Amino acid sequence: MRMGRPIPELVLTTEEQQTLERWARRPKSAQALAQRARLVLACAQGKSNTVVSREMKWTQQTVGKWRSRFMARRLDGLLDEPRPGAPREISDAAVERVLTLTLESTPRDATHWSTRLMARRCGMSQSAVSRIWRAFALQPHRSETFKLSRDPLFVEKVRDIVGLYLNPPDRALVLCVDEKAQIQALNRTQPLLPMRPGQVERRTHDYQRHGTTSLFAALNVATGKVIGECHRRHRSVEFRKFLETVDAAVPKSMDVHLILDNYGTHKTLTIRRWLVRHPRYHVHFTPTSASWINLVERWFATLTERQLRRAVHRSTAELEAALRHYLAAQNQLAKPFVWTKTADAILESVARFSKRIYDSGH
Repeated sequence: MRMGRPIPELVLTTEEQQTLERWARRPKSAQALAQRARLVLACAQGKSNTVVSREMKWTQQTVGKWRSRFMARRLDGLLDEPRPGAPREISDAAVERVLTLTLESTPRDATHWSTRLMARRCGMSQSAVSRIWRAFALQPHRSETFKLSRDPLFVEKVRDIVGLYLNPPDRALVLCVDEKAQIQALNRTQPLLPMRPGQVERRTHDYQRHGTTSLFAALNVATGKVIGECHRRHRSVEFRKFLETVDAAVPKSMDVHLILDNYGTHKTLTIRRWLVRHPRYHVHFTPTSASWINLVERWFATLTERQLRRAVHRSTAELEAALRHYLAAQNQLAKPFVWTKTADAILESVARFSKRIYDSGH
């Protein structure tokens, strides 16, 4: 009987065993390397190429190839060979220079770097600068705003409001209440040019003002539905009327927790007297300069994006009718916003952000 060539025994050192097991556990990245590591581990158990091929559903030629490469070059044999192609033209020092200039300096005639300015400064192409910035997630052209609250009771208020979101009280409603003030009824000075294939919608840059209105809104945290009402003015008188509307809309048997910001109309004597006469209402004020914690602000952002930004209204009455229509349509399809971040996570994030600000030296 003719026998094939004997396969040399594959023996692993302790360090190789640990490295291969670590590579084999990779859940997502470098799956090719993880598979090769599993193959070698199986071969090290004394299994033949045929058995390993059947278990891993690879061809015997593939199993033999990686087994031979490991025997010849050990762990390095499992790594991919360098791909053919032209050598790099941009050195690590050049990349470091671009990153250092981007992060630690500004141009003499601008507030921030552009790809053209950086390419001119470093003597490389604009596309090369763009690739370096993308690789390191740098976007000098972008800038965002922030505001840290200086409320002395910031921690207590965050824990109070987040507690209402994550663990609302039994037999009670949690309503996020606020006003979107001074919504303008705007009309363009000339008719719109509608969208068509290959052409976006066009409108004139200037507009005509036709008055303003304020939308008072109360978002039900549990259902996502909104109680809304428009008023031409934005005073405590109008806010009290809105509270009457809310009181008529919610069940009389339930307590109501109102989340409000610190606007002056929410704290007048008229409103305090109304709350005394309605003891089932409990007010929770957000920290100063922290309107992001009031969920109704997220609803206002959706309203602006979907209804107000590109809308055309020829009168305040037309604007208010559009807002009422939007409210009715959204309440039919309402879904609650899901608050996921705990108070501890928020406070830790604010602490890290504060440290970055004070350590920046600006």
